[in-house]
Amino acid sequence: MSAGARTYAGATSAERRTRRHAALLEAALDLVAQSGAGGLTVRGVCAGARLNDRYFYESFRSTDDLLLAVFDHEVAKASAAMLTAIAESPPDPVQRARAAIGTGLQHLTADPRRGSLLIESQATDALRARRRGLITMLAQVMTEQGRALLAGQESLDPDMDLAALTLVAGGFDLVTGWLRGEVDVTGEHLEDFLVTMVTARRVG
Repeated sequence: MSAGARTYAGATSAERRTRRHAALLEAALDLVAQSGAGGLTVRGVCAGARLNDRYFYESFRSTDDLLLAVFDHEVAKASAAMLTAIAESPPDPVQRARAAIGTGLQHLTADPRRGSLLIESQATDALRARRRGLITMLAQVMTEQGRALLAGQESLDPDMDLAALTLVAGGFDLVTGWLRGEVDVTGEHLEDFLVTMVTARRVG
């Protein structure tokens, strides 16, 4: 048995490292929800994860790296849920839009910390770049779905890509405002509005 595969308390070193990494992500998500991105510190994260700070540097160079890792981790989970919902929905623009938007909103609200992270996604240059990348990716998914569903029709909106990017960016700002309490509507109303907005442009 190699040294890297030796077990301690029933877990290999790789498994223990994975657990520590996950604990740091969870602790960071807690801190962002409590104090914002600016409140993220190595000491605070390690205290929350109940780990020595040497384990922090085992996975991350800085709290900025950790913040991006938390964002990427949550985006990956949300994206997987939304893509699964789209794949399982009927080939209808309204139903697919509702599957994606409804699943995305449910994912955000299922854990209030995720909403806080979205709000904080404009707190640093690196997070803003990640947010822009996410918006671009979701707009691409929207146009791909639109083209697949409208294939064979004589005319497709030549500005479909621009429309999708505008809708996704605007939708993100609207949802962020809603999470801040600046938009006084129910989650159901917000979902209905976003679905109507997207499908009226025939891009999703």
